[in-house]
Amino acid sequence: MSNKILSNKTNLQVLYEDNHIIVVNKRAGDIVQGDKTGDKPLSDIVKDYIKDKYDKPGNVYLGVVHRLDRPTTGIVLFSKTSKALPRLNKLFAEKKANKTYWALVKNPPPNTEDQLIHWLKKNPKKNKSTAYSKEVDGSKKAILHYKIIKALDNFYLLEVDLETGRHHQIRCQLSKIGCPIKGDLKYGFDRSNKDASISLHARRLEFVHPVKKENIIITAPLPKDTLWQACES
Repeated sequence: MSNKILSNKTNLQVLYEDNHIIVVNKRAGDIVQGDKTGDKPLSDIVKDYIKDKYDKPGNVYLGVVHRLDRPTTGIVLFSKTSKALPRLNKLFAEKKANKTYWALVKNPPPNTEDQLIHWLKKNPKKNKSTAYSKEVDGSKKAILHYKIIKALDNFYLLEVDLETGRHHQIRCQLSKIGCPIKGDLKYGFDRSNKDASISLHARRLEFVHPVKKENIIITAPLPKDTLWQACES
């Protein structure tokens, strides 16, 4: 698969949908919002889907609640109403949405499970963050928890829970401890993946529905890749 986004709406995998929200399983290469590349973003693909499904005239409302890096796969949540969006934004800002990621790394981490605390400084020109063990000027504190949940023949599957949401946080912090994510050339892995993805997947999202107030738990199926599929066997 190339980095170009397919606008064909049959490629959209909807994981959950109601009147107020829609959750999709993002593919590698999709951008969540438009950028300088001019490629069609996932937000527009979802708008097209809603417009067609419900035969809506005119412009379709869709609020972007959070983002995933372009080479990353997994759960992306959008708001379908202006009522739900500020509530969801507040939920994420207050860290009341629990996000769990799966990452494939070649090198075993120092411990089977641990908390990582670093200070991350973003370089906008290079679109890259650097992790420091102590606070430096312009850095932000980054905290995550990881544990090994499966050992494969040549890789380790890590489950990662974020306490903070910094730029490239998981990629940067795992690289800092000598565990760059498979395919992630930017953060030190030695080879790219064939589809230009990195092996980082937003696996699970738990949050309270902004209108119904029910607890929602979403799990995103893994990419159809031999190594990812081995993680479920």
